[in-house]
Amino acid sequence: MNKQLRLVLIILVVAAAIAALMVLLRPQPKEKPEETRAPLVQTEELVIESGPLQVLGSGTVQAREEVFIAAEIQGKLVYVNPAFREGRRVNKGTLLFRINSADYENAVESARADVAAQDVAVLQAREEVAIAKSELENFARRNQQLQQVPQGNASDSQILPPRTMANNSTPQATASGTPNRLATREPQLRSARAARQRAGAQLADARLALSRTAVRAPFSGIVRTETAAVGTLVAPGQQLGSLVATDAYEVRVSLTEEEAALVPGLWQGGGAGIPAAITFAYGGARYRWQAYVDRANTLLDANTRTIDIFLRVPNPVSGGALDAEQTDSAGEGNPSAAAPPLLLGSFVDAEIQGIALENYAAIPVSHLRTGNQIWLARDGKLKIVPVKVIQRSDNIAYVEAAELLKGGSLITSNLRAPVDGMAVRVENSGKKPKPKKTTSQSATKTEKGDE
Repeated sequence: MNKQLRLVLIILVVAAAIAALMVLLRPQPKEKPEETRAPLVQTEELVIESGPLQVLGSGTVQAREEVFIAAEIQGKLVYVNPAFREGRRVNKGTLLFRINSADYENAVESARADVAAQDVAVLQAREEVAIAKSELENFARRNQQLQQVPQGNASDSQILPPRTMANNSTPQATASGTPNRLATREPQLRSARAARQRAGAQLADARLALSRTAVRAPFSGIVRTETAAVGTLVAPGQQLGSLVATDAYEVRVSLTEEEAALVPGLWQGGGAGIPAAITFAYGGARYRWQAYVDRANTLLDANTRTIDIFLRVPNPVSGGALDAEQTDSAGEGNPSAAAPPLLLGSFVDAEIQGIALENYAAIPVSHLRTGNQIWLARDGKLKIVPVKVIQRSDNIAYVEAAELLKGGSLITSNLRAPVDGMAVRVENSGKKPKPKKTTSQSATKTEKGDE
């Protein structure tokens, strides 16, 4: 073995020894526990409320009172009020149209003349009764005198012989001594008075027909339809338009049996007087009108299995007030000057004052988890809380549970594998605006049990 190879082997052995010595003498690393990162969640404050619950619903605004305007008599239209047009408002007593009254004025004059003639007939019959009464009294007096004359006095019998008395033109008495009824002229007087009453009734009919030539609005309202035009020949019963009363409108709200049970006193007196409110979206803003329950239908809808509640909205054309949420954001408390009237046929949301609860929470429907559960962040851990859903709509759900009183923040973000008691990290926490309480008739429902 040459000298160079020996030197290489020595260097390799020394290097291996040094490496082995370094491995044996190296310091041991400190062990650290395995670090697990808790999921990051977003939360908002869970507000616990108490007091009357708002039963939510929706419906369409409809007329509470509507009348069809029709002619009661035949004739030609000679005047139509320019305000009698579709969509225009008219006041009570406003003349809508007039029918030619010439024929009816003549009928009144003719009936008035008949009444005057019958007045004369009654007067004449009354005088005849007086004359007949006087004649009968005279006849009775003479008859009494004859009965008092002695039978043996021949000279007296010659003054008034019986045959002469029998042929006297004075009205005769009946066999019982009572005057004949026709002789008293009383039936003739009653006949004259009946004819006078008939003439008076005909005069009243003529005046009534004359008054019907002018058709006026029975109440203040809005003209829904009209087909009247000057020169049109109308017949009795022909409809010329319709009028909707504006003193109050109605909103029909359909509630399930569970929702109707949340309204106290609904079946006592038909639920009349229970406070309510409706909201109507117009021009990007929402307006509110105060209302109250007018009545509840005791017939269950066979198709939808719902109960119809009728809300009355007084003075709906005066314009509504801005909804509370928009009023707060605008910093104003007065009704908007450009507030629209409540439009017939519009779709509105309704709130009916329900039963009073001690503790409940209103949460967005999107944060209600499967199985009627909500997620709370409490002391850095996830708490899965089963809740009872009192009522829910498209956007909001009212829930209650004893666990809610222990506090915590509502988790609004999703988790892949949530486990009760798992650690969570809260990204932000704070109170957010209460979800907007809007609903649609098809989606409003009350949940019982798990979904």
